[in-house]
Amino acid sequence: MSGTVTAVSSNGAYSFTKPNRDSITLLAGLGVEGDVHAGVTVKHRSRLAQDPTRPNLRQVHLIHEELFAEVGEEGFSVVPGELGENITTRGIDLLALPVDTLLRVGDAAVLQVTGLRNPCAQIDAFQGGLLKRLVGRDEAGNVVRKAGIMSIVKEGGTVRPGDPITVELPSGPHRPLERV
Repeated sequence: MSGTVTAVSSNGAYSFTKPNRDSITLLAGLGVEGDVHAGVTVKHRSRLAQDPTRPNLRQVHLIHEELFAEVGEEGFSVVPGELGENITTRGIDLLALPVDTLLRVGDAAVLQVTGLRNPCAQIDAFQGGLLKRLVGRDEAGNVVRKAGIMSIVKEGGTVRPGDPITVELPSGPHRPLERV
């Protein structure tokens, strides 16, 4: 399974959206160089309030570009970086990947998938009604989160739009993604 990076984004200040960049540098064990969410321990505000010593399992946020087309059919206009992701992808069903999947990005970077992004109310502040399109329930009543996946950086490197992404599934029984 493989795909492509379509955009990269980062922001050194807390804000909902992240501006697109020509490239980002991933730092092993930390995240995106210069991004407000980079670090060994949690950086997300709600998690900082709960326990600032917890490991940061949300170093790099990825969203599949196909989601933008899906919500576009319902009248929403979303482009890369606007939902706060660091890497926008094409061609990989990110939400179907199991925990601990490795994503080899570009020439050197390796990300390890940790879980799903839990969409929050800030999404509706960005565009009213969008949150209901990014989190809902399936036929069995299970919560379905579509706002991308989270990962940690195992090996650093520079990532640019157009870079290939190769998926390496973990061995053994696969664990489905849960919110992190």
